[in-house]
Amino acid sequence: MKIGMFAGKFLPLHRGHSYVTIQASNMCDRLFLGLSHSELRDRSLCAKGKMAYVPANIRREWIQMLVRDMPNVEVFDFDDEDDETYDSWHEGATKIRQIIGKPIDYVFGSEPSYADIFRKLYPEAEYVRIDDGRKFFPMSSTRIREEGVFKHWGMLPDVVRQYFVKKICVVGTESCGKSTLVRNLAKTYDTAYVEEFGRIICEEVNGIPLAPRYPDIAAGHRLLVYERTKIANRLLFIDSDAMVTNYYLNLYTNVPDKGSALYKEFAYLQNYDLYIYLTPDVEWIDDGLRDHGTDKQRRENDVVLRELLDSNNIKYTMVGGSYQDRYLQSLELVNKLMEE
Repeated sequence: MKIGMFAGKFLPLHRGHSYVTIQASNMCDRLFLGLSHSELRDRSLCAKGKMAYVPANIRREWIQMLVRDMPNVEVFDFDDEDDETYDSWHEGATKIRQIIGKPIDYVFGSEPSYADIFRKLYPEAEYVRIDDGRKFFPMSSTRIREEGVFKHWGMLPDVVRQYFVKKICVVGTESCGKSTLVRNLAKTYDTAYVEEFGRIICEEVNGIPLAPRYPDIAAGHRLLVYERTKIANRLLFIDSDAMVTNYYLNLYTNVPDKGSALYKEFAYLQNYDLYIYLTPDVEWIDDGLRDHGTDKQRRENDVVLRELLDSNNIKYTMVGGSYQDRYLQSLELVNKLMEE
């Protein structure tokens, strides 16, 4: 049985890594794919570029998802030293030998400069360079960190893209243009969006949902976000959130126990990158479900929703004016987020 080993920091994992992994798995009976991680070292590497630090457990999950249908590949990880000296590489090699527990026949990589050090560390193994000089995939994790993941989006596997998608949530009270803005922003940035799940349930029951359905609305909305994140192109635009669901529960039902803890937990888990709050200063439109259309009602409901968001430490940016004003203001906010 031929044993192979391919290890790296995978910060981030990119298609060049995928290519080496596939080739290596074809060349040996069992391939051990190792994640080297040192929080101090890895944070320092990310701080020098334009990519936020990615924890080791996230990177391991990327690798596991990448090889989930490759039965001869086994994933492992090991704590590495904080520097890149020969002594640290030697210590890492010792840990790798202990984890694999078998003689290593092949060590895989793409860097010609690693040949000498691998010859010393693994004298019994052949160093196999795949995509020598990175001619097939001219990319490195260092370059991605330095120039930013959005610039090299096409070089990231789907399992990695999901992690870096920026989520923008649009909130507000009845008839303030959330759905229209979310759709228009998604079209502008050629990406996916998440519709308000409460609206889906309203159409299903042909009216305002009863109180027991609201937890399902919050859960269903979160599931939609999860699914659409997989297909999003850098950005994902989201119509409403768990706090808006809680707001509508309070607005439309008379149940004594509003179950606020549930919605707070959902809100905590959302972890969105930007909240755009639409003020209720466009024309109110009666769609057959809304019934709080007077100026007084709209102002009062606006105060209630903002207080609910504030009490849950959700930071948002107010956007108002005409539909065109809202669109242009939102573009500025999203572009700023992407630059950051």
